[in-house]
Amino acid sequence: MTAPEPALLVLCDGEVFEGEAMGASTAVASGEVVFNTVMSGYQEVISDPSYAGQIITFTYPHIGNYGTNDADSEAARPHCRGVIVRDVARRYSNWRATASLDDFLCRHGIGGITGIDTRRLTRHIRDAGAMPGAFGTADEATLLAAARAEPGTSGVDLVGEVTTAEPYVAGSGPRRVVAYDLGIKSTILSCLGELATVTVVPAHTPADEVLARQPDGVFFSNGPGDPELAGPAIEALNGLVGTVPVFGICLGHQLLALALGGRTFKMRFGHHGGNVPVRCSASGRIEITSQNHNFAVEAGSVPGVTETHVCLNDGTLEGLSVDGADAFGVQYHPEAGPGPHDARRHFTAFAEMMDRRRAPA
Repeated sequence: MTAPEPALLVLCDGEVFEGEAMGASTAVASGEVVFNTVMSGYQEVISDPSYAGQIITFTYPHIGNYGTNDADSEAARPHCRGVIVRDVARRYSNWRATASLDDFLCRHGIGGITGIDTRRLTRHIRDAGAMPGAFGTADEATLLAAARAEPGTSGVDLVGEVTTAEPYVAGSGPRRVVAYDLGIKSTILSCLGELATVTVVPAHTPADEVLARQPDGVFFSNGPGDPELAGPAIEALNGLVGTVPVFGICLGHQLLALALGGRTFKMRFGHHGGNVPVRCSASGRIEITSQNHNFAVEAGSVPGVTETHVCLNDGTLEGLSVDGADAFGVQYHPEAGPGPHDARRHFTAFAEMMDRRRAPA
């Protein structure tokens, strides 16, 4: 077995972390460094298109122990810039596994660094905020220069990097849904596909083209980056809300808020994990949710809505419904299964909303 090659992680503020290279051979890779607190589901996290432009730090110390397989990826390929772990498993053990995490990263051309003190790194990000960084086998000066040249995710259109180039159809449910691909996850398509026959369209598709398909509902997906840079999708929402039932998740929720005249902001280090408690304001019900976002909707900034959900960790807005229209959004990921599946009821609510509109007067 070949000895691991020494590697460094250098943040734009000059913090340096020593480790060993893993995954695809990488001299320099840069991106915005964030941390995720999940204990499992690393393949789903790495392959989530919402991580475009970012380097993922896993806070759980042992990653890769159950390997990877072709079924668990959320997209055809990862869009993240790299992976940081404390200890990558050199051997994997699971009956579903077909390859190691290292093999998975190599196959997709994604580099990583292991042996990092991820507790120290996470504490630094919590104190200083998510920031650009660079890792690889290059020298410290080269990596520092790359980190400081990295723009991060603010003011960058990352949706254009991950959206589909052409429409396609998924699922075979009895309703008709058009889904905007802003970086859509395969699990979301599976959930929607149980409810409807889903036509997935590029992020820049105008509202009139969507309405020409005579959908029962329109869905706006999760996705990466700054919501204010997704102008075409915001314009489409202005032509859809009030005309057809609309449901948005994560970035889709943020775009709905912007289309209604609200404001978004970049969080200090975002929500990335599978155990975030969210309270429904109407019922008091608590959901343990999976989340992945660096931007959020400013509470109280969106006119004409009812704020429906709030994060119990920091009080950020997690859901809203439009007054007088069949449209709603949630900031978290109801399709995910971080243990419970109680948040999947939002897909049922979307189906019921579409059925009400389809019912004869």
